[in-house]
Amino acid sequence: MIFCVEDDRNIRELLVYTLESTGFQATGFENAKTFRKALAKELPELVLLDVMLPGEDGYSVLRWLKTDERWRDIPVIMVTAKGEEYDKVVGLDAGADDYITKPFGMMELISRIRAVLRRLTRRAEKEELLRIGNLEVDRKKHEVRLEGEEITLTLKEYQLLVHLMRQPDTVHTREQLLESVWGYGFSGETRTLDVHIRTLRQKLLGAGGMIETVRGVGYRINSRKQTES
Repeated sequence: MIFCVEDDRNIRELLVYTLESTGFQATGFENAKTFRKALAKELPELVLLDVMLPGEDGYSVLRWLKTDERWRDIPVIMVTAKGEEYDKVVGLDAGADDYITKPFGMMELISRIRAVLRRLTRRAEKEELLRIGNLEVDRKKHEVRLEGEEITLTLKEYQLLVHLMRQPDTVHTREQLLESVWGYGFSGETRTLDVHIRTLRQKLLGAGGMIETVRGVGYRINSRKQTES
């Protein structure tokens, strides 16, 4: 499914028609408000996002997408009549995966969409195997190994470890971890998180020391700690 956010009705309908004619499913939205509502119900494979939208422009929508863990990984191609280099830099720096300027050929657009999706597929395949030092997580097999020996974790412990290992050396707030592992709007006390972190450290034995507490903020995995120890 591809979401097309474009205020021009003729262009929007042409985009949807072209996409569906080339094997994709597509839905069009005339503004950011209707797009946001749909996103809460369904996650698309990719978003075509026009810059010049009424009310809230595409750059604002892009920043909103990329700062929310629920949709930050959705690829975005900016579509706009602006062709200045500065406008492209703004979009790409904000997290857009590609940028196409009107007028453009529909086959060129389809080619760019497929190229972005191929890159993301290769990236996802690489992310199936996470490794830091002698600690390895095989996401495809749902296995955790330390020096080649399998470690048995609960589902929540496993999800916590994957979340931390996907972004090593990055501080993850308690709120981010609770939302990612226990679900958006989780109302349990942060003590639940602390208990799971403690048991995760214990099960990882020597590698558990990589999980560091950042006082008053949350936790991180220090990728240098394992190799230096």
